[in-house]
Amino acid sequence: MRPRKNDRHLPSCVYQKHGAFWLVKHGKWIRLGADFSEAMEEYARRMKQKMGGMAQLIEDALPSILKDKAPSTVKKYRTTARFLQEAFADFAPHQVKQSDVAALRRHLIGQATICNRTLSVLRMVFDVALEDCIVDFNPCTGIKTVKQPKRERRVEPWEFDAIKAQAGPLLAVVIDLCYLTGQRIGDVLKIARADLRDEGVYVVQQKTKARVLIRWNPDLRAAVERAKALHKNVAGMYLLGTKPPVYNTIWQQYKKAREAAGIPDVVLHDLRAMSGTEAEAQGADPQKLLGHTDRKMTERYLRDKKITQAEGPSFRQSKTNRG
Repeated sequence: MRPRKNDRHLPSCVYQKHGAFWLVKHGKWIRLGADFSEAMEEYARRMKQKMGGMAQLIEDALPSILKDKAPSTVKKYRTTARFLQEAFADFAPHQVKQSDVAALRRHLIGQATICNRTLSVLRMVFDVALEDCIVDFNPCTGIKTVKQPKRERRVEPWEFDAIKAQAGPLLAVVIDLCYLTGQRIGDVLKIARADLRDEGVYVVQQKTKARVLIRWNPDLRAAVERAKALHKNVAGMYLLGTKPPVYNTIWQQYKKAREAAGIPDVVLHDLRAMSGTEAEAQGADPQKLLGHTDRKMTERYLRDKKITQAEGPSFRQSKTNRG
């Protein structure tokens, strides 16, 4: 919100025009009154309903923040919101300063992902507060996110096979589908029977809403048939059962399998990077497979780093004849 040039004595979003004072919210002009004192009383009455503590502000802002978000994101944002409500329980919205947000960042800096998510949610909360004229400034402005190191872990084929060898039938199919489709685990678990098209497996990614059709190949067809056989080919809504497997259940099974294989540092999301890397090595387009609109994002997933080849100079022949 730009600082006002005129009528600086008036509260945020209040303007004097045509002989009266007006509260402007979301493009709508609400008349407060012609007399300054009466107008300020009306303004105070209206704002009193909005000027609860930070906990109430966060609760009120959540619906707009969570709108159209993927279920997994909604769950994480709700957890973050509860944390913020506790962290700022003693604050009114206008009392939160940049120094308070900076202190929060320092407290969480050792957990980069959680820290950045917390700052993001708090920033969105204050964006809503700005729109509702509850505050004049977003205290998250100028607070930088924590730079996260790029993950370089490459899953080797023998590691993939070793983990799968320790997996049960369901987890083994899930692992194969993650690799063969290149999709996120949440999208793999929710593949529906209706997504099995004549051309391939159709996926609408929960996170980005990107639409991807992974064309059939013999390995993908075999994995899908194994998935169907898990429930004796009884037709259900989803490929992996009558309802999608619970993520936490699959994750716990996967952790046990990787521990049993002696490879504790490979996470499920590494299979998506492995898929993109192998797809490029085999001449396919990893950006299309992973559903990225930006090649730079795809590059973050690829684990084969091409080495620049160059030629150095040779020694010049010394000139023996002069003059």
